[in-house]
Amino acid sequence: MNFTRKRKPLKIRISVIAGTLILAFAVSGISTSANADAGFKKWVSGFYSVARKSGISKATYQRAFKGITSADPEVLKKARYQPEFVSKIWQYMDARVNEDAVATGRAMKRKYANWLTRIEKRFGVDRNVLLAIWSMESSYGKALEKPGGLRSVIRSLSTLAYADRKRRKFARRQLIAALKILQSGQINTSHLTGSWAGAMGHTQFIPTSYQLYKIDMDGDGRKDIWSSIPDALATAANLLRKNGWRTGETWGYEVNAGRATGHKNKTKTLSQWSKLGVKRVKGRQFRNGGQKAVLKLFQGSKGPAFLMTKNFYVIKRYNNADKYALAVGHLADQIAGGGELAHDWLRPYKKLSWDENKELQRQLALRGLYSGEIDGKIGSGTRKAILTVQAQYGLKQDGYASKKLLSVLRRK
Repeated sequence: MNFTRKRKPLKIRISVIAGTLILAFAVSGISTSANADAGFKKWVSGFYSVARKSGISKATYQRAFKGITSADPEVLKKARYQPEFVSKIWQYMDARVNEDAVATGRAMKRKYANWLTRIEKRFGVDRNVLLAIWSMESSYGKALEKPGGLRSVIRSLSTLAYADRKRRKFARRQLIAALKILQSGQINTSHLTGSWAGAMGHTQFIPTSYQLYKIDMDGDGRKDIWSSIPDALATAANLLRKNGWRTGETWGYEVNAGRATGHKNKTKTLSQWSKLGVKRVKGRQFRNGGQKAVLKLFQGSKGPAFLMTKNFYVIKRYNNADKYALAVGHLADQIAGGGELAHDWLRPYKKLSWDENKELQRQLALRGLYSGEIDGKIGSGTRKAILTVQAQYGLKQDGYASKKLLSVLRRK
């Protein structure tokens, strides 16, 4: 049995930008091209006829596009480099499942305990999974507070609709939905900010998904995923429930696959997997031998192995990437009190602790190579600084935040 359904995921992560026109558009920067600006303005003017047929008034349309005079070149750049598809598994997991995310998740679980209890009772979705999604989507709301961290949803979607031929249909549909949300009077234009792909609020919903799953949990008459934590978490829970979440069941198990690695991506019952020699790590037992699960290997037979159950695929309805669903599940387990994986990821270097990551960033900042936040997150800015300092000291330029590199910087 394959738990994934052949329908479009409700929350889309836009992947690869194709076409010479688009690449030139992204690289050169729209602001340097009067023709590009004129072309975008002409497109915006022409798209109103489409919006009008969907019931959007002229006043709403003008309000939405007020001050937007050009497409956003950063949207196209970001669309080309999605971490779910370009990051190594250990890089992706380390950046999202770490000491800071776990500690903050546990603190939020205490802070919103009453609301989480009510949400669990109403929707049947594990609170730890909801907290993990909140962490993954907006760093528990920190991303919404970061200056310059959010973009105009209207500008982002119109940029994709105008310049991204591959995803034009998706972007137009989301743009119409965003305009309808604005016209409903539930929000104003200041709320229509989000990611480069048009995802909004604490739990990052694209406009059509917001329309489908929005919940007024706090009872104030508004379905507010932007400033109401109860509404945002309940909306996420509603999405999972309506896509088949199984209350009381896990997302999956870390296992020792043994000789069964040749059966990767196959579906069997847990009892059948046991007969093939697959065992849970640390001597634990499977909960339900009749439950079906899929064997997933992210680094071949030598890396960590997992049996993924139905809820793993329900999480993928939020973001249709295995890495994403695994990160949510593993982070949820740690917020709940669990520990690290029994088998660590195979890395070409020795991993730093979270505090050591921050020390590395401080070392790079002292050398004038890094100007970002000292947050322990090894993103593109940190990796760029690492490559520079590696070149300066005659080290292999791999961009890795390794113990070897930190040791060198300490001595220097």
